[in-house]
Amino acid sequence: MTIRAAIVGPTGYTGLFLTELLLRHPGAALTYLASRREPPVDLRDEFPRLHGRLDDELAVSRPIDPQAIAAAADVAFLCLPHKAAMEHTPALLDAGLRVIDLSADYRLRDADVYERVYDTPHEDADRLGEAVYGLPELFRDQIRGAQLVANPGCYPTAAALAVAPLIHAGLVSADRVIVNAASGVTGAGRKEKAHLHFPEQSQAYMAYGAIGGHRHQPEIEQTLEHAAGRPVPVLFVPHLLPIDRGILETIYLDPTPGVDEARLMEAYHRAYADEPFVRVKRDPPNVKHVVDTNCCDLSVRLTGPADRPTVVAFAAEDNMIKGASGQAIQNMNLMFGLDETAGLR
Repeated sequence: MTIRAAIVGPTGYTGLFLTELLLRHPGAALTYLASRREPPVDLRDEFPRLHGRLDDELAVSRPIDPQAIAAAADVAFLCLPHKAAMEHTPALLDAGLRVIDLSADYRLRDADVYERVYDTPHEDADRLGEAVYGLPELFRDQIRGAQLVANPGCYPTAAALAVAPLIHAGLVSADRVIVNAASGVTGAGRKEKAHLHFPEQSQAYMAYGAIGGHRHQPEIEQTLEHAAGRPVPVLFVPHLLPIDRGILETIYLDPTPGVDEARLMEAYHRAYADEPFVRVKRDPPNVKHVVDTNCCDLSVRLTGPADRPTVVAFAAEDNMIKGASGQAIQNMNLMFGLDETAGLR
């Protein structure tokens, strides 16, 4: 069986990378590109690298018509901004499609938190309880039967994979988590913004967003609360790297009494021994080694004086693959009973 896939909102970076992943997927076919833009967009003009890889009929975007999409596809990937995604999700689900939403609209379980963080009312709050958070390493069984999957954010993916096993094993305190993160500029999207202009970003490195108030912080807290069984306060500070792709997170935690570095590494090996896309490394990871892969590389250290030790966890991933489009493909594979690694590397 070939899974027929539609992309709603294909003109952003997540749409581009999803297109490329689906074009080489052995068990899925890209069958519909839907866009709100007028006039219709030829994706080969939008992304010249797709010339010769899309035929004339598929390459030109069509309207976001749920019935037409359902006639052509089994699953719809929503690569729309937050708020826009929830405008279309109910009709797509009602048309019989399974939906993987790459926006933030269904990631947070609490509608009040969503409305505070994104400063907009949630128009489909009743469906928040039905959406499955699409982090396979933690929620694989729920994803398999899901109709609606909320694909995680790029920063929260790396943070959860690095911290959840340590909290779950009782090796670190859940009272303080500090996430110092840096991402390539593709994470900011394709829209023109002055601070992303090449002369502004070349050789630059800066923190951005509200310190302690970035929209990904509640998402990280929600996932770690699942691991800890109680609320976990997080301080998350993102930085912008002058590279196009890749995320590196350095995470600071307090160890519980008697913890040593060997036990920390053992927790990672035990949690991820059978995971195809999590690689536990002895040395801190490098973003260069994860770009264009669906892998998240992890490492952990215990450092500092004996009376005030600190656990330092590291995570690296490609923000456009494991942090977005690749993870969406991983979720699709699970939802339709395909090999989880199909079409990914």
